[in-house]
Amino acid sequence: MKLGNVVKSNSHCDYIVQLDDSMEVSSPPLPDEYGFGSFVKLETQDRHWAVGLIYNSQLFNPAYLNTGPRLVSQPDPFFTPDLIRETRTLLWTVLIGTLEHQDDRIYGCQGIPTVVVPVNTPVFCMADLEIHAFHRNRDLQSQFCYYSHLLGCGGVFASQLTEQVLAQVSPLFEGSDRRALEILRKELCWKHTMGAMR
Repeated sequence: MKLGNVVKSNSHCDYIVQLDDSMEVSSPPLPDEYGFGSFVKLETQDRHWAVGLIYNSQLFNPAYLNTGPRLVSQPDPFFTPDLIRETRTLLWTVLIGTLEHQDDRIYGCQGIPTVVVPVNTPVFCMADLEIHAFHRNRDLQSQFCYYSHLLGCGGVFASQLTEQVLAQVSPLFEGSDRRALEILRKELCWKHTMGAMR
């Protein structure tokens, strides 16, 4: 499912995505498909650019606090302008790595991508299989190397975002891998709780 396109960047690993709406596509994304902590991939038909996480959103409405003249509620048969809604939904996305293809395998290269993602690059939701593959390295061992990067670049909700991502990712694994991710999540939750009590 395509969500929208890159319109701006705040830094090398912090991008803003403008969500597609009903004026641009026949089936715009549903709110459940681009929620807080959703995994996305930035790619074109020719190239995969990066994997990211939605960490914030903003509703843009130019009509808010507009003090200009307004139209009356009763339509005038001689004057019926076509009004276009200029409201937009913007998604803040932190880049956390790339998906690499080797033979018939897909694995993740986690960390800050080295390339600059171009403006207008399409952004898509990631399937569970892709999320699972991203959390495996070249040797198909589980990995979560972007932990500190997420805490530093995830905005004001960084710890909540990291905790939610760990809760989302751990069920994709089994055995010791799952236990390690759950321990990491509980430790972060404990630090977050103790920090709030100080």
